[in-house]
Amino acid sequence: MTVEAKFTDQVNRNFDKAAAYTNHSPGLLKQIKICNSVYYMTFPLKRDDGSIEAIQAWRAEHSQHKTPVKGGIRYSMAVSEDEVMALAALMTYKCAIVDVPFGGGKGGVKVSRLNYSQAELERITRRYTYELFRKNFIDPGIDVPAPDYGTGPQEMAWILDTYNSIAPSKLDSIACVTGKPISQGGVRGRIEATGRGVFFGLREACSDRHDMKQLGMNVGIDGKKVVVQGLGNVGYHAAKFLQEAGAIVVGLSEREGAIYDQKGLDVCKVFEHRRETHSIVDYPGAQNLNATGDVLELECDILVPAALENQITMANVSRVRAKMIGEAANGPVTSEAHEALRKRNVMILPDTYLNAGGVTVSYFEWLKNLSHVRFGRMDKRFEEATNTKILEAIELATGKKLTDNIFGPIAQGADEEDLVNSGLEETMINAYREIREIKSQHGDEIGLRTAAFIVAINKVATSYLELGIFP
Repeated sequence: MTVEAKFTDQVNRNFDKAAAYTNHSPGLLKQIKICNSVYYMTFPLKRDDGSIEAIQAWRAEHSQHKTPVKGGIRYSMAVSEDEVMALAALMTYKCAIVDVPFGGGKGGVKVSRLNYSQAELERITRRYTYELFRKNFIDPGIDVPAPDYGTGPQEMAWILDTYNSIAPSKLDSIACVTGKPISQGGVRGRIEATGRGVFFGLREACSDRHDMKQLGMNVGIDGKKVVVQGLGNVGYHAAKFLQEAGAIVVGLSEREGAIYDQKGLDVCKVFEHRRETHSIVDYPGAQNLNATGDVLELECDILVPAALENQITMANVSRVRAKMIGEAANGPVTSEAHEALRKRNVMILPDTYLNAGGVTVSYFEWLKNLSHVRFGRMDKRFEEATNTKILEAIELATGKKLTDNIFGPIAQGADEEDLVNSGLEETMINAYREIREIKSQHGDEIGLRTAAFIVAINKVATSYLELGIFP
């Protein structure tokens, strides 16, 4: 029986494979790979019934080659020091790949939110924030958390409020955390950002004629059969945008079960079914699968693991029948399984690239908070007036009056969400082309994951070299 390596070891194996294709000194590579600091804490929680429970939590800062460091906070019973260190490392490489000027960080609290009331979750979040503040692990210029598995805008609002109550300077304190509600300084488009980034990445990969020919698929998203594991924020939006682009979503899963329909599932209706019944199973017209993991083994063109790490391992990799895998989650395919899939000519879009939509838009939110002005506020009306003048000139020159349904959308200036989505699209397209170029330089010798790590290593190395730390 194959024993899978620890999560950090798997990340480091991928790093070492890529590092072998660079010319950086061993000392520099060691500095890039190592996790700079980890803070482990325990604190008491008074439950609603009056009992006291000890809560375990962590915050890891992998690299301060750029500051602040950036990374989400997850609430899960699977949280461990190994996990947060591995995820912090992935954040370092992720930020470098998409040219977001942050180091990598990650936090985790060892709780299952299903076992706690809203009031208890608030007390956990506020105490965790206080513990981070005590050790200088949260600050707009030092370490900026964000949502992750098991957390969302509500927890980020509690973090901001707690930080505001104890921070010495309030001017830029709103930038201490991202993923906040819009009313608390959040940015429009952040909720959908990671899933939208997954869509942009898959769309770009599917536009390459050479790669699609090698996989035996047509160019483009339209008509491709897609399976998505995980119908949380990332999985739902990725599935929704893929379906809107013409993909046929044949399989979906969540923690309580999985469903399949070869004719295609309506993602929004499935989501509503789950909201009403608290379960994805028994969706009308769909077939229930025996286990949630069975969805990974469905025949499809694109498989999108959007749940947790270590979902495709040596134990089930032989049964995976997808032609292409888009890692919407962090580390869903182990390093051993990755090699087995590559030998079968399965194309894998790595998490270090495909999952970067969230941190990209978090960067936009951070910039918005520091500038204290909403994107589009300064130029939306100016753009609209300029576009209107151009359209009126066209009408005058042609003698034809444009209808309102043509004139209005063209004349409209970009609002915040338009600008955020445009910036995200540009980021994902440019990053993929950079990774694809590195891969093409090495032919079939490396995959996209190794190419992405090469890109990240070179960019982080450049930052250290420019600081003059290494000769």
